[in-house]
Amino acid sequence: MFLNEYEEIPWDALNYMVAEANYGGRVTDTKDRRLIKVILSDFWAQKVLNNNYKYSKSGIYYSPNEGNLQEFIDHINNMPLRQETELFGLHPNAEITSAIMETNSICNTVLSLLPRSVGGAGATPDEIIKIKCKEILQKLPK
Repeated sequence: MFLNEYEEIPWDALNYMVAEANYGGRVTDTKDRRLIKVILSDFWAQKVLNNNYKYSKSGIYYSPNEGNLQEFIDHINNMPLRQETELFGLHPNAEITSAIMETNSICNTVLSLLPRSVGGAGATPDEIIKIKCKEILQKLPK
């Protein structure tokens, strides 16, 4: 890989390749591309090589010390399954906004699946929604 050709890690080139070419090539909004570049600059930088560099104020997310492959795998497996907004430098309200959007999307999907008209002795739309919600709750882990 081209990294072997440099004495020092070309952080700016790496950031460009990932933010602009890889992810940025899939993002059409210029402000979103700029946001990706800013967020990734915290991950593609010399500071991440410092022992226990913290990606977040809480310290949940940090750069592990140098080690073998199994130590890195263990570090990854011990990370939270759900990323907090602090990891990306976002305010906690971003999570609230995301949850509201996801809830609205789920509700809109459920409503779009309902029959437009109910004939005969079939269940009402409210009853169908209640049945589907109970089915979903039964599938969720405790």
